Amino acid sequence: QVQLVESGGGSVQPGGSLNLSCVASGSISNIFVMAWHRQTPGKQREWVASITKGGIRNYIDPVKGRFTISRDEMRNAIYLQMTNLKPEDTAVYFCNGDPKYVKVVAGTSTYWGQGIQVTVAS
Repeated sequence: QVQLVESGGGSVQPGGSLNLSCVASGSISNIFVMAWHRQTPGKQREWVASITKGGIRNYIDPVKGRFTISRDEMRNAIYLQMTNLKPEDTAVYFCNGDPKYVKVVAGTSTYWGQGIQVTVAS
């Protein structure tokens, strides 16, 4: 079973940047889709961005142009570069992955990290 561990969260002012990392305990080469979701208290977990093994990226509209997801097969890791952060980006961010894209978008991925807090406030 692959374990995912996130790092890089924290607090930042609006307009600032953060880079999240997610490192897997094993190979991600067989995990077709890797992604980031986020969740705020009282709300459902929300898909934010995903990347396929072939490098196809997708984002939700609110983060397009501000967030960049990337994948490093050699390091068994994925990343989320977040720029021009807004207070509404405040959430716990979860790294996840699944061989099936539909499961990732539905939030039912097989592999999940424990989550990491991102806070955007003045």
